[in-house]
Amino acid sequence: MSAPDVTALLAELERSQPDLAEEARTAVEWLTGGEPLETVTQLDVCEFLWYTLPLKVGPQGGDHERLARSLGQLLRLGGLDRYAELCVSPTTVQILRTYAREGEDAGTSAYQQALEATGVLPPDVPELQWSMIMGPEELGAHIACSAALELAIVAGEDVDRTALTRRWLTEPRADLGGDSWLNRVHGERLNRWVLGRGPARRELAQPFEVRLHAPVSPQPLPALHRLLSLAASGETLPLRLAPSPEALRLRDLAERELGAIRRDGAKLSITDYGLRLLHSRSAMWSAVTRLLLARGEHEFEVSAREAALMLLADGTLMSPAKLIGRVAEVVGGEGWHPATSVEDVTGPVTDLVAQLTALGLAFSDELAVRMDRPGQLAALAALRAHALRPRKYVSSG
Repeated sequence: MSAPDVTALLAELERSQPDLAEEARTAVEWLTGGEPLETVTQLDVCEFLWYTLPLKVGPQGGDHERLARSLGQLLRLGGLDRYAELCVSPTTVQILRTYAREGEDAGTSAYQQALEATGVLPPDVPELQWSMIMGPEELGAHIACSAALELAIVAGEDVDRTALTRRWLTEPRADLGGDSWLNRVHGERLNRWVLGRGPARRELAQPFEVRLHAPVSPQPLPALHRLLSLAASGETLPLRLAPSPEALRLRDLAERELGAIRRDGAKLSITDYGLRLLHSRSAMWSAVTRLLLARGEHEFEVSAREAALMLLADGTLMSPAKLIGRVAEVVGGEGWHPATSVEDVTGPVTDLVAQLTALGLAFSDELAVRMDRPGQLAALAALRAHALRPRKYVSSG
C-alpha cells in the first residue's frame, strides 16, 4: 500500500498537534525534495536525520531534536513506523547532540559509523567503488542497491551485502530496458572523463568513450615475471643483475613503485606482495596498468601521461620530440596555470616511456617510440581504470 499524500498528513497533524505541524512540514520537504513519500528509503531517512538536518536545516523555532520528533509524528501518521522510530531513536539523539556539543567533524564521524551499522549502505565491490560525488546514474544505482539491502534485512534474510550489491549492479534489469546499473554507471563515468578540460583533450579522448566500455583481458608481462621469478627462486640475486638501462629501470619499478621486491643486504628478494603478483596474471596486470597513471602523482603529471597513452594506444610510431610536443598541445588546452610548455611535460612523458620500455610494452630510442599490441592493451586498461575511478572530494590538506 502506498504512503498517504504529504499534504493530507500535514493537515491531519495540524488538527491533532498544531505545534508540530510547521516543523514537520520543514523536515519532510527536506527529506523528500518534493517527491512522493512512498519513494523514501531508510537510507534517505538516516542521511536526513544524521547529516542534512544538523548541518543544513535551521532550527526554525525549535531545536534539531524537536524537528526530528515532528518528522517522526508525520511518518507515524503515514504508517511508516520503522522510519518514525528512527526519528526518536537513541542513535539519532546521540548523533544530533554530538554535532551540537563536539562540532561537525565528530558529528559526521558518528553519522558514518551509525550509517554503516544499519546494513543498508551499499559496500564497495570489485566492479565498482562508490564515488563521494555521484552523477544521476550512480545515485540511482546507489539508491536502488540500498533499497534492495533494506528489503532483504526487513525480510529477515541473512544478508551478504557484497554479494547482493554485486548482483543488483550487474544483472540486466527490465526497468532499465535490459541494461544493468553497472553499465549505466560506467557509461556516465566514461562520458564525464571524455568531457574533461579543454577542446584538444576532448577531441583526443572522444574515440575512447566506446573503446573503454569493455574490460581489457590481462596480458602476460614476461620481463617482470622473469625478474620476480628470479627473486623468488631463493638463488643469490646480485643488485647489478643485467645492468642495462631497461633492466635497471624494471628493477627500480619492481622495488620502489610496486613493492614487489626488496633489498636484502647486497641481494634482492621477493616480498609477499610480489609473490601474489607472480602467481596471478590478473593481479600483476592490474598493478602494472594502475602504475602507468598512478593517482599519487600531481594531477598535471597524470594528465600528461594520460595524453601520451592516448596518443600511443593505436601503435602509432612517433619521435620522442613529436610525442612530447603533442602532449604539450593537449595538456596546454586544459587551462593549467602557468601555461603549459614542452619543458613541463618532458619529465612525465619521458618517465612513462621508460616504464613502458622496461616492462616490454613499448619500443623506444632517440628516434622513435611505439607500443606493440600488449602495450596498446596496457594503455587501454590504464585509461579505463583512470576513467572509471570514483570521484572524491579534493583534500585541502
